[in-house]
Amino acid sequence: MTANLQGRTILMSGGSRGIGLAIAERAARDGANVAIVAKTDTPHPKLEGTIHTAAAAIEAAGGRALPILGDVRSEESVQEAVDRTVERFGGIDIVVNNASAIDLSPTEELPMKKYDLMQDINCRGSFLLAKTALPQLKASEAAHVLTLSPPINLAPRWAGSHLGYTIAKYGMSLVTLGLAEEWATYGIAANSLWPRTAIATAAVENLLGGEQTMARSRSPQIMADAAHAILTRDPAEFTGHFLIDDDVLAEEGVTDLSSYGPPLEELLPDFFLGE
Repeated sequence: MTANLQGRTILMSGGSRGIGLAIAERAARDGANVAIVAKTDTPHPKLEGTIHTAAAAIEAAGGRALPILGDVRSEESVQEAVDRTVERFGGIDIVVNNASAIDLSPTEELPMKKYDLMQDINCRGSFLLAKTALPQLKASEAAHVLTLSPPINLAPRWAGSHLGYTIAKYGMSLVTLGLAEEWATYGIAANSLWPRTAIATAAVENLLGGEQTMARSRSPQIMADAAHAILTRDPAEFTGHFLIDDDVLAEEGVTDLSSYGPPLEELLPDFFLGE
């Protein structure tokens, strides 16, 4: 395995902004090909970025981009995304399950429409994208599935605080757990990555506390650098892990995290982790 992603092809769900875009740009600096399948075709008043601005950023960083207007809830849309990626770049080496919906409402207040949306995008979408890309992943010598989901923490506080969202995110983590076991025979790695702290994204700004929470968040770049470290490891030797961003960087010898944000004691811990 080389320490970069030059010539590798990534198919990512989401990626118009935030963590997904940061991961895509980091891969692009190596000369990777990045296809992003997402729903944001035109600017949204509260969400910066579209598939087109993301593609421009990927190419500006040194990669080749393919913006795909699509929906991970649809089998036809996902198949089209896989087909177009293969047609453009010749194959798929990496799947990044980045797309995710969030609603932290308690059970009594959570509309079933929102519950279904989270299940369909988070859990079903991750399963579907990886499943559909499997023939291409089998053909790759460096195949990874990276899912942005947490370690499965059965402490009751998480399910008790926001059951619908917890089920959806743990469903994504079960995709990692199962694929790592099932696809090991193919040499395909399946791992999950999660941040130790809040990350400065549109979801944090719009849904989780605004400017005050943003000030206590790390840059998405920490997740991008951690993802890069995972995706350049040997898939035959590194699979089935639930990883935390700064732990991954520590394994790479990176201990100065000041470029990503304030000191740890000033940061807001993310969901699903222990004290």
